[in-house]
Amino acid sequence: MKRLDVSNPDSRFQSRSVEYFDRQPTHLELFHDESRSIVSKNDSPDLDFRYSVNPYRGCMHGCAYCYARPSHESLDFGAGTDFERKIVLKRNAAHLLRRFFQAPSWRGEPIVFSGNTDCYQPIEATEKLTLDCLRVCEEYRNPVFIITKSSLIERDIKLLGSLAQLTGLGVAISIPFWDARMARAIEPYAPTPQRRIATIERLRSAGIHVTVAVAPVIPGLADDQLVDILRAAAGAGAQRAFTTYLRLPRAVREVFFQCLQEYAPDRVAKVKARVREAQGPSGSHPRFGVRMEGQGPYAQAVRSLFQNTARELGLETAGNKFWRGFRRPEPLPTQLQLFGR
Repeated sequence: MKRLDVSNPDSRFQSRSVEYFDRQPTHLELFHDESRSIVSKNDSPDLDFRYSVNPYRGCMHGCAYCYARPSHESLDFGAGTDFERKIVLKRNAAHLLRRFFQAPSWRGEPIVFSGNTDCYQPIEATEKLTLDCLRVCEEYRNPVFIITKSSLIERDIKLLGSLAQLTGLGVAISIPFWDARMARAIEPYAPTPQRRIATIERLRSAGIHVTVAVAPVIPGLADDQLVDILRAAAGAGAQRAFTTYLRLPRAVREVFFQCLQEYAPDRVAKVKARVREAQGPSGSHPRFGVRMEGQGPYAQAVRSLFQNTARELGLETAGNKFWRGFRRPEPLPTQLQLFGR
């Protein structure tokens, strides 16, 4: 993996900032999360789900636009290179998930992997925290929806096929770019767009319901690639599509435009203007119903292009409706039960 120099925006949680006079190369650091819960609940009307599981905090894919970057600041880390190289592991995730499913109040709503950072980021290849959690979901027949841009998901294709048969499973493959060179600059450690299309095809061959997520659409940079992405995904067998408009909350704005300045300085002013028009001066509109879609004539034009193209290609844009089958396993027999008491 490419060596990066430490670079983090000033944190809103810190009264002081650090500036290095010499280059300070980063290295991968792993931390253990001592959380006593693994399932997060959200009440946002912008989202189709209420419950999510995030086995990791931070993400090695390094996507410059990632809205989750500011969450790292609450750990006293930075939202820049720290987010990509200081990865927090929830090694007891499967145990916590099993305990959550055992609660009498749980009725088997879909669990999303992951609402924050990619559950199939590179560290999953060795840690297998997502795999362990999915095995628990299979045991309880709890519905699952996975959002990822990683081809590592193919490792678990047999298990995913089983979940699809038992209880209902959906996978969304995120593809914001079709230009591989551009993708490498903005999301440097994720598979190429073309490799992700191959993943869609392999998942569909296993009978898994697949959505393509053209998310986020980056106006003035990659919005002209939207049609190519949808066509390729539909050709690979995707059944559904959704999109979101670029939003840049807090420190994400600085990280993203620093990256764009290095890759395509001639596009910076145009992208800034489009984001400001759609999301307001903060880069992320505060109102539900607006922040995910943007506002203004340009955002509306992008949304119309997406919807019309998806319709022409036969891609659904409505929510998932294929969940079924939660079953809390019977408790293991106790020693007294074995003797008929």
